[in-house]
Amino acid sequence: MEQRKLGTQGLTVSELGLGCMGMTFAYGKGDEGESIATIHRALDLGVNFLDTAEVYGPYTNELLVGKAIRGRREGVVIATKFGFRIGDGGQRGVDGSPANAKRVAEESLKRLGIDVIDLYYQHRRDPAVPIEETVGAMKELVESGKVRYLGLSEVGPETLRRANAVHPISALQSEYSLWERGIEREIIPAIRELGIGLVPYSPLGRGFFTGTVDVNKLDEGDFRKNNPRFSSANASANQTLVAIVERVAQRRGATPAQVAIAWVLTRGSDVVPIPGTKRVRYLEENVGAIDVTLTPEDLAELDTLADKAVGERYTPEMMRMVER
Repeated sequence: MEQRKLGTQGLTVSELGLGCMGMTFAYGKGDEGESIATIHRALDLGVNFLDTAEVYGPYTNELLVGKAIRGRREGVVIATKFGFRIGDGGQRGVDGSPANAKRVAEESLKRLGIDVIDLYYQHRRDPAVPIEETVGAMKELVESGKVRYLGLSEVGPETLRRANAVHPISALQSEYSLWERGIEREIIPAIRELGIGLVPYSPLGRGFFTGTVDVNKLDEGDFRKNNPRFSSANASANQTLVAIVERVAQRRGATPAQVAIAWVLTRGSDVVPIPGTKRVRYLEENVGAIDVTLTPEDLAELDTLADKAVGERYTPEMMRMVER
C-alpha cells in the first residue's frame, strides 16, 4: 500500500482509507464483530487511515472505532469531525462555535480512547460563525497537542482561503466520484493552489457503482431510501451508468467497485478516497482497486458518467449545508 501526502504540514496516509460511518449509522443495522474485524483487516492490508465522526450514531461510531484500535494505535491515522448541534433524536443543525469545536474534541478523545486526534475536521460550515473563529479554536487544539492536523468538509474556495490563512488546512473532505464531480470547477483548483489534500467520500456513489444495490430492498434506517438518486425512477435511469462501469471492469478483469475507486485514485497523488464498508469481503475487494490500471480509453468512457447522472445527491435540506 503506497502512501500519499495530505497538505503541506506532514500528514501522510495510505493511498486508500476506510470510511467507518456505515458500521453504525445511515446504512441499516450493523454487526459490531464484523465491523471490528473489517477495521482489523484494513490495518493488516496497510489501510491506516480511518474516518469517523461525532454525529455518526451519534457517538456510537467513535466508540466502535476506539474499541477496534485498542492495542493497535501505533501507525493508525484517526480522522474525526465536529460541527453539528446534537440533541434528543440526533443532529439538530450546525454548530461551528469555538466552544463546540473544543468540547467535541475532548469528548471524541475519550470515546476513541486516544491522546491526540490525527485529523480533525469541521463537518459542515456554520454560516452563523465566521470561519476564522472556528479555525482559530481548532488551531488552539493543535497548539495544546490535542489535534495534529486540521480539515474541513464540503466548503467552497472562499472558505478554504480564509480558513487556511488562520492555520494550514491539510485536507478537504467532499463527495467525489464518477457521478459527482462538482468540485472540479473551482474547489480542486483552490485546494491545489493552497496545498490542501482531497479526501473523497462516497467514491462508490454510496454503493451504487458496485452494481449490487436494489433500491427496493434497502434496510430500514438506510438513508438512501430518501436520497433523490436512489428513488426507483432515478435509480432505474442511472443503471445506464453502472453498465458502462461494468463494461470497463470486464475489460480490466476487475469488479465495478474496483473500477470506480481506481478512477478516483487517478485524479491526483494528493487524493485519498475513503470507501466505506462494514464487511471484510467488500473491504478486500475495495483494496484490490489499487492494482487496477485504467487506460486512456477506459478513462474516456468513465469521464462521461457525471453528465448522465439523474437526481440530486442529497435532499434540499442537506444540500443547503454544502458550499460550492
